[in-house]
Amino acid sequence: MAQGREREDASTHFTNASLSVRWVQGFPTQNVHFINEHTICYPSGNYVIFTNLENKKTTVLQCINGIVGVVATNVPGEVVAFSDRRLKPIIYIYSFPALSRKIKLKGNILLDYTLLCFSYCGTYLASYSSLPEFELALWNWESGVILCKKSHPGMDVSQMSFNPMNWHQMCLSSSSTVSVWTIERSNQDHHFKMRLVKLPLEDGSLVNEADVLFPTSLPKDLIYGPVLPLSAIAGLVGEEAQTFRPKDDIYPLLHPTMHCWTPSSELYVGCEEGHLLTINTETLKVTVLQKVEEISLLDEGQLLSPLTLVYQKDGVLTSGIDGMVYSFIVKDSKYQVKNFVEVDGPVAHLTFSPSYKMLLIQTDKGTVYIYTFGAEPALDKVLEACDGKVLAMDFITPGTKHFLTLTSSGEVTILWIEDCTCASKVFLGTPATTLACSPSSASAVVGTVDGYLYFLDIHNVEAPRVIHTLFLSESPVKILIYDQRGVFLLAGTVEGNIFVIDARPSSSFKIFGYTETNKDILQISTVSLPVSEVVEVLVLSPLPELGRSRLEYFILPTRLSQVPMILSDERGRLKDRYIRKFLYEVEHPLSSAVLGFESDKIYGFCSQVPYICSYLIPEKNHVGVCVLKPHQKVQTKQYGSGMIYMSSHGLWLLTIAKCGFLCVRDIFSLEAFARCRSHSHQGHGIQYIKMSMDGQHILVNGKDDGTLVYLKWKRLGASLASDIFEHCQQLIASLSKTLEKENEYLVSSGVSQDVKQEEEPAESNLSLDSSQEELAIHSEKEISWIQQKSKEAIKNEVRLFSQKRKEIKRGIKELSRTIMGMMEENEKVEPIAKLEGQEFCLDLEELERLHDESEEEVAKIRKDVEMHNLAKSYLTELIREECWNSMAVKGRALKCFHIPYVVENFPMKARTEEELQQLNRVMQQKKTEAECLKLRKEIVEVQSSATLIKKHHDEDDEEEEDEENIVKDTSLPNYLLGSLSTDFGADTSLLTNQLELHSREEKINQIILLKDIIYNVKKAFNSEFDAAYKQKEIEIARVKERNVRIEEIITDLELEEKVWQPVFEDCEKPERALVVEDDEASDARQRGLMDMMGGVLEVKKEDILRMVIPQPAFMAKADALWSEEERKQFKEYEKKVKELNEERDKYRKSLETELKKLQNSIQESTQNFDEHLKRLFERRVKAEMVVNQEELKINNLVFSLLLDEELSSREQFLNNYLLKKQEEKVKTAEAIQKARGDLEVFKEHHDNLVAEDKILDRSFKKEFSEVSGHQVDVLYKLFKRRPRIHKQKTHADANSLVPYGERPGSGKLNKDNFTQLMKSMDELDNISNMPEGLDPVVWEHFCAARRAKVENEYKVKQKAAGVQEMTTFLRRRVEDDEAVQHEIEKVFQELLRLQEEKVRFQVNLTIQILLKQGQVELENFQLILEYSDAILINKNIIEDLNSVIRAQGQKKVASMMESKEVHKGIYQIEWEHKKMEMEMEDLNQKAWDIQMLFFSRDRQKYLNEPNYENLITIQIGIMEQTINVIDKTHRKNVENCKKLLKKLGRYSNQKDIANYMLSCNLREELVAVSERQDICNEMGSKLTCEKIAKEQYKNLLKKQKLTNISKQQAEQISILQAEVERLRMKTFPALVPM
Repeated sequence: MAQGREREDASTHFTNASLSVRWVQGFPTQNVHFINEHTICYPSGNYVIFTNLENKKTTVLQCINGIVGVVATNVPGEVVAFSDRRLKPIIYIYSFPALSRKIKLKGNILLDYTLLCFSYCGTYLASYSSLPEFELALWNWESGVILCKKSHPGMDVSQMSFNPMNWHQMCLSSSSTVSVWTIERSNQDHHFKMRLVKLPLEDGSLVNEADVLFPTSLPKDLIYGPVLPLSAIAGLVGEEAQTFRPKDDIYPLLHPTMHCWTPSSELYVGCEEGHLLTINTETLKVTVLQKVEEISLLDEGQLLSPLTLVYQKDGVLTSGIDGMVYSFIVKDSKYQVKNFVEVDGPVAHLTFSPSYKMLLIQTDKGTVYIYTFGAEPALDKVLEACDGKVLAMDFITPGTKHFLTLTSSGEVTILWIEDCTCASKVFLGTPATTLACSPSSASAVVGTVDGYLYFLDIHNVEAPRVIHTLFLSESPVKILIYDQRGVFLLAGTVEGNIFVIDARPSSSFKIFGYTETNKDILQISTVSLPVSEVVEVLVLSPLPELGRSRLEYFILPTRLSQVPMILSDERGRLKDRYIRKFLYEVEHPLSSAVLGFESDKIYGFCSQVPYICSYLIPEKNHVGVCVLKPHQKVQTKQYGSGMIYMSSHGLWLLTIAKCGFLCVRDIFSLEAFARCRSHSHQGHGIQYIKMSMDGQHILVNGKDDGTLVYLKWKRLGASLASDIFEHCQQLIASLSKTLEKENEYLVSSGVSQDVKQEEEPAESNLSLDSSQEELAIHSEKEISWIQQKSKEAIKNEVRLFSQKRKEIKRGIKELSRTIMGMMEENEKVEPIAKLEGQEFCLDLEELERLHDESEEEVAKIRKDVEMHNLAKSYLTELIREECWNSMAVKGRALKCFHIPYVVENFPMKARTEEELQQLNRVMQQKKTEAECLKLRKEIVEVQSSATLIKKHHDEDDEEEEDEENIVKDTSLPNYLLGSLSTDFGADTSLLTNQLELHSREEKINQIILLKDIIYNVKKAFNSEFDAAYKQKEIEIARVKERNVRIEEIITDLELEEKVWQPVFEDCEKPERALVVEDDEASDARQRGLMDMMGGVLEVKKEDILRMVIPQPAFMAKADALWSEEERKQFKEYEKKVKELNEERDKYRKSLETELKKLQNSIQESTQNFDEHLKRLFERRVKAEMVVNQEELKINNLVFSLLLDEELSSREQFLNNYLLKKQEEKVKTAEAIQKARGDLEVFKEHHDNLVAEDKILDRSFKKEFSEVSGHQVDVLYKLFKRRPRIHKQKTHADANSLVPYGERPGSGKLNKDNFTQLMKSMDELDNISNMPEGLDPVVWEHFCAARRAKVENEYKVKQKAAGVQEMTTFLRRRVEDDEAVQHEIEKVFQELLRLQEEKVRFQVNLTIQILLKQGQVELENFQLILEYSDAILINKNIIEDLNSVIRAQGQKKVASMMESKEVHKGIYQIEWEHKKMEMEMEDLNQKAWDIQMLFFSRDRQKYLNEPNYENLITIQIGIMEQTINVIDKTHRKNVENCKKLLKKLGRYSNQKDIANYMLSCNLREELVAVSERQDICNEMGSKLTCEKIAKEQYKNLLKKQKLTNISKQQAEQISILQAEVERLRMKTFPALVPM
């Protein structure tokens, strides 16, 4: 009940508690922007930070939906836009400095906005999103409306900017593309138009890409058909064909990094390769600027890759990775490089202030510099980034003024809590992991990756220093924590060791010992109350294999420094029984756990479920592991793994999680009474939190967003504040003496002397020479504390057991001598009995290890060999299946006996069922076609025979018989057939003539039949080969039989000749390679028999040639001692010997004769076989030639089919492209219609306004008719008077700095101008400007009328500008429509050309002709390979035609001679007739002249004039001059006429030639038309060109009809205009002259 009341009381106290953000420290990872002349802003985590450059004060704007995405600013409007990073992100626009939200822009983007950009003036905002939309959108951010948007999939953009001089232009660039976008506007409609810039190659050279869709430079191949684009060859028919490029045609281009605009609306683009480009945005012409090497760069630096560009007058400022900002002075197409300023680190961003008086320089780490032109010093560091990521922070006791931060690189910074300004820094120079500040002294400790602890003296915050270092172990330090009273420092390492260290500097931070826990310690929690004499410690570690967490609890007495040796062993390990260590486990994994101050409770944060639990620690002691059950369980709204911390007074729980929320909870109810979202889950939430001792200050650090947030209580109940404040005061009071003592010790030189003594040996080490450096480092290498303890323990053990060690060493020496003797004896024995050296090793573990290694190696080798053998076996089976088992006829060879001829058969696979079905189908189809053709001819002949005369009946019968023979024997001669397959009995009657292969089906059928012919040719040859093979087998058997007798004869004759025994070789019997014969097997008995007895068991000696008559025994005595009987026996013996010799000679001769006969017969038979095989070899060559001829025909047909497919692919692509362009044409026509309609409506409004303006002007005097005429004139002059709008003049220095000058206005500026105009009208409407004697009422009426007139004039101007803009928009739509129409016409032309190529390809066939060698002889080998204008016909046709032409020519010559004589007589008679007519005309003229002779005035003047001769002379002179003039004129006219005649003559000749060519083309076209008509009739389909022609004809008729209608309407309009003019003249007053 008491606990329930406490919860109720707590709930009443917690209702008004809340936290607020006081300041945020973060460093820019994106570009920094100017919001006005003296303020910059940048995003950091969930915040947008504004920094005033004058007073360095910061303002924070928090994004309510998490981390801030991209940011953009508008300087004229002083607004900032940023997006969030959630799903379906939103763009927020805030005003500055009020930081009030103006509008929220919601689009259809799914993931994220990647770029935002404001136009310089106006209300336009551009946004770009990458995946998945790749959408560019233009917003009117004041109204929150998307004006237009366009998606371009796959185009990832890295920079986007408006043209500062023209908001209608934008540039989007990435690492591979640069695109210029034009915004076209028609009244309220906006449209995007994109144009890609063609970038140069990597070396800066420009590339001229050919047109992929309609290439004009393709070569023409007159032999192998039309050459098509690569996309058609690849078979592409969709949109991918428009951009298809082969791999070899793709060249690496320049990679843009940054761009900027110039005042002339051009673009400067910097590239990774170091090139600077200029792009004309109107023509998209790219110019590569050349670098002028005049001066050397600073430190011989070289600009390789410009990272950022910013425009200045006469050039650009750029930067690279070397930390130098360069000035590029551009003149014409060259630029000169100068050093501008140098900063620390690579420059990532450059931007000018609005007045161009300051240049902002941002490095890649986030440091910001401001370069002020004309100031001293010019460069100022505005924001200095940390060297690395902030890992931890802690308050300096008591935590009300300063705190420390630690970065990953080892940078320790002391900052003021109030404004986060830096007081001092310490660079440790080693990677660090964690940080902690001591509550009992002005010291701090830093843990490093190397296992060191660095202790810092921070009593002087402006001059911190390292006072002591400890090397705990080689494992990185993970956790550092002081207990609440600062008695102990606990350091946890990655290996799981927790070191207990004295926290007092006066004890030199003595290490008491360490205790071992599980690896990957998650958290260490301590409880050290002022009234207690022990420090309770709780350690949390995971058990991932069990899905649990382990909690280890132990206590440390505060008097541990007095008895340190009792609690630890010799190796420094704390004894569990003295520290009362207990193990607990939780059935679910925890990510954090802390120990409660009272009632023995543990509070844990579950890692996999959103719960916070409390666990009760059992009071009874236990052995082993105790499982804890949740005592209290509260669900939390925080998601993701989190951490839990305890406040200093133990009544609050601070929980942080991956979601980015911080919750302050009551320790009794575990409910959150204060929540604050300082970070977001996009940045992986909060990494570390620290609360000050008094609970008033909270520091929160993000995990990945790099933001440090300072939170302070905005509202907190009085009782809550008093509780923690009282506890803080009590704790400080209890620690005051210790603080004073330890701080005095720090101020004294005690510790500093120790540091100096430790530094002296380090300095002495540096004085060693280089030869001893390695030895010194090795001998004096610093040893960790845990290793040092281990060595000391080993030394003690050695000293304790020294006698036993001596005895063991003595025994080892005796044993080693025995083994050495055994090894020497082993060396003397035989190799078979010798043991290996490792057998004498007495180290059983080493022997076992070597044995295991050898077994592993053997197993590995065995496995590798098995896998290798398996792979080889698999490959063998594949090869055997493919090349042997699948062959119906195995490949083998046949060799001659005596000559080097080898004949091979044709390996053949069995034809599949599908191939046989196709062959049967084709053969059946061919037979059916032949029968149909025969019947058709019979029907035609029967019908024609009825009209013939009976006397021709016999001739018709003969013709029918010939035709039947032709039908029966349709085989073509070899020279037209193209091969010699008939020589092998191949049936070519079903083959189609090569001159008739037009359709695709015919070619496929022809290929099937040709394959069948090849198969039959090979089969025919293989049958001959098999017969020869059998014959050789017979011959070898015969030779083998005869060799048996030959061997017997040779043995009998004891000759040394070798018997020739022919055998089959492996190439003749390849199956022997796959089978192991019996003679190849190892037979030990047979081998031994051959070795010992020559292969036989008995030796036969019964041979007539070897028979020997034994001599009588008495022949051993002398002749004189023989008896008569012995002499008779001797004569008989001689007789027998003589008879045996005679028989032996006869038998030898017979054997020699038989041997020669056998050898001759073998030679004759084998030679006959060789002759037969030689003929078979010639047959094989001929068969291979036939096969190659047929395969060549197949390849030609396959090529034609492939080309036909390419033509079809090209035609299909053109049709698809045409459909696409027609759809575009429909859209452009609709756009034109809509734009024209809008323009007409807008013009009507404009005309109405103009009419109203004129009415206002005309009705002025009527409205003021009551006023006198003089006053009316004065008022009319005032009515026409307009105020002058004074433009704001900028200062001269500003005009000299700002390169863009006065930029054009926009709608917002026009509104401002109108407002200013109305204010000026107020001045004109002042009563002081009223004319004298005018009634004030009339003046007010006049002012109202004049104001209405001014407003109407302003509207007319706005409407006129709108009309002009809409007219331009309509003109551009018409241009787009014309461009699409031009593309359509181009496609039509390409389709027509393709159809012509297709028809020409189908007509122009590739045929194969056999020519006999020597039949065609050419001089000098001048062989023409191109016959583009040739046709293939029979020679007899040419000869017959020549004879007919020759006879007709002779007849024509004879008739021409006869006609010539006749015409000659006619011409003579006509000439005489004309002569007589002319004489008659002369006589008649003379007679007429005589009749008409009269006395003229000239004759009278001659008689009456006294100076007639002078008069005549004068007249003659005048006439001569006139004649000369006329003559000159005549000559000029004659020359002109001659020139004209020559010109007309040339023109006439050209026309004659053209007419002749047209007549020839007409004749060819008529033939082609007739052929196409026949083809169309055969195919049963119409060509696309006819459809196109009909459509064009219909369009022409429609156009002609519309033209007639327009002419009629024009005539009607002219009539009506005339009528209007007549009526106007009728009403017009006429002024009649008097």
